Amino acid sequence: MIQDQDPALMKARSGQWQLVEREISLGIASGTLSPGDRLPTETELMDQFNVGRHSVRRAISELAAAGKIRVEQGRGTFVEEHSVITYNIARRTRFRKNLLDQGRTPSGQPVTEAEIVAPPAVAAALELEAGAKVYMIVRRGFADDVPISLGHSYHPAERFPNMHLRRRAGESVTLIYAAFGIPDYLRQTTTILTRRPIGEEAQLLAQSPQQPVLVVQKTDVDMEGRPIAYSETVWAGERVQFTIENELPDQPPTGSAKGQHDD
Repeated sequence: MIQDQDPALMKARSGQWQLVEREISLGIASGTLSPGDRLPTETELMDQFNVGRHSVRRAISELAAAGKIRVEQGRGTFVEEHSVITYNIARRTRFRKNLLDQGRTPSGQPVTEAEIVAPPAVAAALELEAGAKVYMIVRRGFADDVPISLGHSYHPAERFPNMHLRRRAGESVTLIYAAFGIPDYLRQTTTILTRRPIGEEAQLLAQSPQQPVLVVQKTDVDMEGRPIAYSETVWAGERVQFTIENELPDQPPTGSAKGQHDD
């Protein structure tokens, strides 16, 4: 039998998560909690504010949805970095150069690789026949150890034998292309859209499932105009903004492949 509870007590308990949320927000706004700081554990927050586990989890969920903190599975909860990366998209776009130019430390982490039959959209972008094999390479991109992107790239298996193994070993895309006689390459098309994260995207990007992501679909070609790669990269929407650079026909190339090894 469910007993009646004191309405005043129920109201007080329902507002406990708001107390936690408000105090953490004030700490972030005042600078007491700096970008990148790790918050106390769930148990420590319960003791600090004298509230239950549900109140702490609700407060953390609301703060994450507001983009004030990020929850990284297995590592903890951190105050979100508010400095947005401006990612330049041009005919020659390189992940490492984009971040290094802004004083950020770029890095990459392999998630998975597989040789698969090219999905119809990938086959069309790469101008491949139905049934052709491609290497699907999934990697996470980081700026100063903070995850900012999750990329699925596809390369023709016939043209780039064992490329997935070379990427797994840490070799850059630019160096791999050079080994196959492609000293430079260009971006042919770019499509940008926004949506909610799906599957494990939010977890891998260490962001709230309620925060939108930016999705960039692109096709790269060699200097003869033949497609060599198609990719779909999911970016943390709160951490990245894009600028589009239109190069004039007689404009010297910027950020060329030489010496700028893409992760």
